[in-house]
Amino acid sequence: MGTENRTYEYAVCDLNGVMRGKRFPPSMLPKILSGGARMPASVLACDIWGEDYASNEFLAKTGDGDIFCIPTGRPPLHVDWLAVPACLVPMWLANDDGSPFAGDPRCELELMCRRYKELEFKPVTALELEFYLVDVIAGRPSPIRSPVSRQRMDRDRILSLDDIEHLEAFFDDIYSACEKQGIPVDAASSENGPGQFEINLHHTDDPLKAADDAVFLKRLVRGVARRHGFAATFMAKPYGNRSGSSMHTHFSLIGAEGGNLFDDGTDSGSEMLGHAVGGVLQSMQDCMLVHAPHLNSYRRPQPNSLAPRQACWGYENRTVAVRIPGGPGTARRLEFRMSGADANPYLVLTALLGAALAGIEAKSEPGPPTSGVSYDGDTPDLDFNWERAIADFARSKTVAGIFSADMIDMFTSCKQYEADRFRRSISGFEYDTYLETA
Repeated sequence: MGTENRTYEYAVCDLNGVMRGKRFPPSMLPKILSGGARMPASVLACDIWGEDYASNEFLAKTGDGDIFCIPTGRPPLHVDWLAVPACLVPMWLANDDGSPFAGDPRCELELMCRRYKELEFKPVTALELEFYLVDVIAGRPSPIRSPVSRQRMDRDRILSLDDIEHLEAFFDDIYSACEKQGIPVDAASSENGPGQFEINLHHTDDPLKAADDAVFLKRLVRGVARRHGFAATFMAKPYGNRSGSSMHTHFSLIGAEGGNLFDDGTDSGSEMLGHAVGGVLQSMQDCMLVHAPHLNSYRRPQPNSLAPRQACWGYENRTVAVRIPGGPGTARRLEFRMSGADANPYLVLTALLGAALAGIEAKSEPGPPTSGVSYDGDTPDLDFNWERAIADFARSKTVAGIFSADMIDMFTSCKQYEADRFRRSISGFEYDTYLETA
């Protein structure tokens, strides 16, 4: 299907990973593609509810001025799950002189990629995204009904072919939409929770494309799910007593001569791999806000849940934060398992690449690998506290070496505002518990 007779949209990705933009008529397409669109830079720091707030650092510094929206170079994306199909033009923000705007999460990743390019390193990354398909009943998630049996899919059925086959039409539409948008999807599988699934993306030596693909895939999955009569959520923990949803990131490094720098011909991997792991482990607490950006994020890392709780690593161990998968040496890589599915892919890749590079440059040592279940080891748990994560991110020298000052200010002020608002909100469970008993 061509792009004629379609509506058009353009959008940027904010710090929470939400696409924000405008609809426009086809006659405006040449102007949009030539970089003639503008929008307030403060839109990137909207809170999770999509609202401006008085403590928005960028608004306070600039008076909420407009800056340029520049096409990323990706062709318009077909949005075929709407009643009237549309095309989305992906954008990012640039300063008036054309330089990347440092508060744009995509620009942050671009600046990190430039640092690798200067060293003649080429990062290869791939992301794996987990999500739940749910029916929303009275504002709460409930397991969906199978389109085949009409029974609730309310049991844990990891790698169930039946669940995938019952949702054949949904996944067919996912793969079709991904093909039209140029998103290179790999395997889809059922995960541990009821109605929980994972879709893997191909490895690519362009981290910007990897993050783009993940952002577009999340929006696409939500849209196709609505078309099929249910909802998709990437909340880190939609059910308190079920598995959380993660975003695992695979990362290897190609050198100037084309070889994998993490491979030294052994099963252990190269010294550089160890240094990269060391840097990632050392940054984990300070970068926690990136990998667990929301209040709900901190419900995912529970003991014995396969969500990591310590800054530890190991070979073929899915209980650690950094896993070294097996396989041939040419594919030697690390898998970062801390991020939730609710995290912003641009910020996750920036944090991961920045931490690994710092470890390589400082020759950081990762310590001994973890054998067996990490929860039973001597490594202390990380501090899974949203307020602590906000404070750590704001004052960390490690973070300041990875992200721009503008981005740090915008992200922490946004998260602090959200945390303050949650603190003032009293849950129904609190009223049920205390109203007539305390």
